[in-house]
Amino acid sequence: MPKRVDHPIVLGIVGDSASGKTTLSAGVAQILGAEHCTVICTDDYHRYTRAERAAAGLSALDPRANYIDILEQHLRLLRNGEPILKPVYDHRDGTFEAPEYVKPKEFVIAEGLLGYATRAMRDCYDVKIFLDPEEELRVKWKIHRDTTKRGYTLEEVMEQLQRRESPSQAFIHPQRTFADIVIRFQKPKGLNGSDNAHLDVRHILRPTLPHPDFTPLLDGSSNAGLHLELARDKDGKPVDVLEINGNISDQRAERIEDLLWNLIPEAGHLRDQVGQIDAANGARRSHPLTLSQLLVGYHAVKAAMAARAY
Repeated sequence: MPKRVDHPIVLGIVGDSASGKTTLSAGVAQILGAEHCTVICTDDYHRYTRAERAAAGLSALDPRANYIDILEQHLRLLRNGEPILKPVYDHRDGTFEAPEYVKPKEFVIAEGLLGYATRAMRDCYDVKIFLDPEEELRVKWKIHRDTTKRGYTLEEVMEQLQRRESPSQAFIHPQRTFADIVIRFQKPKGLNGSDNAHLDVRHILRPTLPHPDFTPLLDGSSNAGLHLELARDKDGKPVDVLEINGNISDQRAERIEDLLWNLIPEAGHLRDQVGQIDAANGARRSHPLTLSQLLVGYHAVKAAMAARAY
């Protein structure tokens, strides 16, 4: 995919712990092509080890526990096409590994907790995403991830969730206001199951980016699986709200996918690789996840083509 602008396109994906940042980042990277993407985790910029934070009574969510100034500098360098020597934080034991030499490709995906914490960082992004899943889902995802991949016990995860509640409200959720798109996965109404492949998704589309025209897909059917309306966000500002039902039919989802893929033909050969969910019984495809990845990928590709009037 040829680069059409004079700097790498920087895409930010921010959200609380276990909100789905890595899953979304991986899917968007597949759409754009791994050979064209540099993916970094801004959580690597923790200032202290896990043990040092515990001794000091600091949360990893607190900007004071992170090298925010170095992260700002590195995002500027990456946007300017220059390499960085990035720190590496090992989430399995809370220590640091040797730093990593990172050279930006056409697209830089920066995902983590504090990516929009300062104006200097926010100015580096071409597209800003905030993940805000239903809290019950996030807790479930965090328990699964931290007990299976990061060596925590269930009791330790629950204690951490309680301890992080206040820092999360103070430092993570305020960043939501700076996002171009807020993505919220949630359980379908009246359904208490745990099938991640059939979650509903709600996209808050702010006018800071020109979004695709979905009106050709709206046929007025109550069970069409897609709903678009003009609403007011938490701050009272007008936004478009795009809702995709988890039980959307394959045919209906394919129509939406066709619309988005046709808008980013440069990435069409990667179509079958997106929307995969890591599950104990094998990978499954989620239409809402696929469409969320595609919408983010669409904006990244259009930004790379310098077509701000799309």
